[in-house]
Amino acid sequence: MMNKKILTAFLIIMAAGMNLHSSPNGPEIKVSGVLDWEKNEMEAVFDLDLNSINARFPAGRSQAEEILRDEFPGLMKPLLLNLQADSSSTVEDLIMRGELGLRNLDEVCNTAIRIPPNFSADLTRFTGKYSMRISQAGAAMIRHRSAGEPDRPVLPVPAANYTGIIIIANNFLPVHGRNITELLRPCLFPKIWDSGMNLIYEKNMTDPSISGTGRNGLVRYAKGESIFRPTPSGLDPELAMLVGDRPLRIFAASVFGAVPTDPIIDRADAQLILANENNRRLLREGRIAIIINDTLLQQKLP
Repeated sequence: MMNKKILTAFLIIMAAGMNLHSSPNGPEIKVSGVLDWEKNEMEAVFDLDLNSINARFPAGRSQAEEILRDEFPGLMKPLLLNLQADSSSTVEDLIMRGELGLRNLDEVCNTAIRIPPNFSADLTRFTGKYSMRISQAGAAMIRHRSAGEPDRPVLPVPAANYTGIIIIANNFLPVHGRNITELLRPCLFPKIWDSGMNLIYEKNMTDPSISGTGRNGLVRYAKGESIFRPTPSGLDPELAMLVGDRPLRIFAASVFGAVPTDPIIDRADAQLILANENNRRLLREGRIAIIINDTLLQQKLP
């Protein structure tokens, strides 16, 4: 295992190069991008200054492509390090604690789809774009072999069979344990709590064969208008593919976490989920959507 001091220095160097990657007499590459939580996509843009490598169009194209290809892992990893993993940790925090290895970041980088690079209009820059599913980062962190079970209600609770779960948390909500309100923020591994702070949902409660695919991640984040569509279910068609046409709709009562990523729902609503096998299956299959504020669905990188 990498020595902790060496690892710390490595992460600091990577983080320091997030906005501008350069070396003496070497390539100068500007890094930017967007996290789109609704689309479950990370798009990274690497903009190479051709003057920094003395390249000219068209002969310099192959040289520029080779540089971007070689520099790609070192450019992408700092973006991944800053991903919010849960309410208290970033991906970098997980690595520092030994819960995730740098090799896992390599695996995530290998899932990126390369979009053919192009010269700028003035032929002074060469820009490469890469796209990957945000949930691929989460999939690399799945370690459990079978889904855990939340506690079931002691007394029977009558509940309909639902096709999915939608938690509406797109407005400012009280933060549990603090005298403030915050917007719920997206992350790779949100938890769901009830009003008695009983844990209802977390990553180890999902079927690893589903959560490990990187399909949707633990939950799907969506905007408010996606649940008010002129369709039979009232949902955006893509959202309905996940939660079905008869989802349980719940308003979050508050949020929890140092970074407020976890919705808290009323105990009565939680019991509707836990009351029967069909609804507990929705947790195992990750058939959960969280409606968050539109302003947080996209985040600029770095």
